Amino acid sequence: MVSEAIDFRYLLIDNYKRLKISEEELATLLVIDLLIGQGNPFITADLLALKMSLKSEAIDKVLATLLKKGLIDYVVAGNKTVTTLEPLIKKLYREFQLSLAEEQQASSDREMKEKLENIYSAFQKLLGRSLSPLEISKIREWVSYGYSDEMIIAALKEALSKGKKSLKSVDKILLQWLARDDIESDGHTTVNEDWNKNLEETIRIAKTPWIDDDDK
Repeated sequence: MVSEAIDFRYLLIDNYKRLKISEEELATLLVIDLLIGQGNPFITADLLALKMSLKSEAIDKVLATLLKKGLIDYVVAGNKTVTTLEPLIKKLYREFQLSLAEEQQASSDREMKEKLENIYSAFQKLLGRSLSPLEISKIREWVSYGYSDEMIIAALKEALSKGKKSLKSVDKILLQWLARDDIESDGHTTVNEDWNKNLEETIRIAKTPWIDDDDK
């Protein structure tokens, strides 16, 4: 996994505040990791005190808190008890994945917003007026179908070049282009009767004063 290729120490330092880990706990975790890396399987407060400015008694309390928070654990490996940071590592990678998903969603939302604003602007300029809520809803529907903003704007320009301004005209052009692309790539089209029936229903619902009867 991508997250597991990232050093958990970086994730720890980057996320310790978010995870409500104090600076003392952070320092203790980093020293525990250092000692484990140096070949010390069982980490005690006395061993940590050799590397830290905290007294053993204070470190004992920190270790108890880390154990309670589920950031460290003591497990039996063979016939020995060892200290492990596996709970912390799993938590950090999980936080990283959640953060990455949030960033990707935010990026997707920004791209969608930019795409829609580009289409709205082009439509208003080409039509010479503001868009109605129904028009905005239909444009969002086209985008959700996977049509690019360039394709949607081009379909409107194509309709206008033929003297047609209706929602039905733009929809028909988009469907024609989709069918053409399907035929060119696969030798057949996926635009079937069910889709046409759905389109007819959409057009029936979408009839508003701005939709001209220009397709007869």
